[in-house]
Amino acid sequence: MTAENELLERGLARVRTGRFFEAHEELEDAWRAASPEERDFYQGLVHVAVAWYQAGRGNRVGCERQLEKAARRLGPYAPNHRDVNVASILRQVESAAAIVAAGSLELPPPRL
Repeated sequence: MTAENELLERGLARVRTGRFFEAHEELEDAWRAASPEERDFYQGLVHVAVAWYQAGRGNRVGCERQLEKAARRLGPYAPNHRDVNVASILRQVESAAAIVAAGSLELPPPRL
């Protein structure tokens, strides 16, 4: 397994366990190591982790911005990329954005 794939797996595992700040750090390292055509994918995953992190901190504006960035960056990689169900993530991002727009930051745990 390449270092990039290891960082991806560790980052996704941390998202799955609600360790969003740590996930963002792992995924950011993957983004930095990635080839230019892969960077938006990793950056989109970073935005997902940070959106959930910001929701947990009560930062509605930060959460909204991160969700918007996640959708924009991940969209071109749908439906699947690097064994990640990007279409599912995009649906979860859209659902989270609707929850935040309705005035709540109680986001369901992401399923990646």
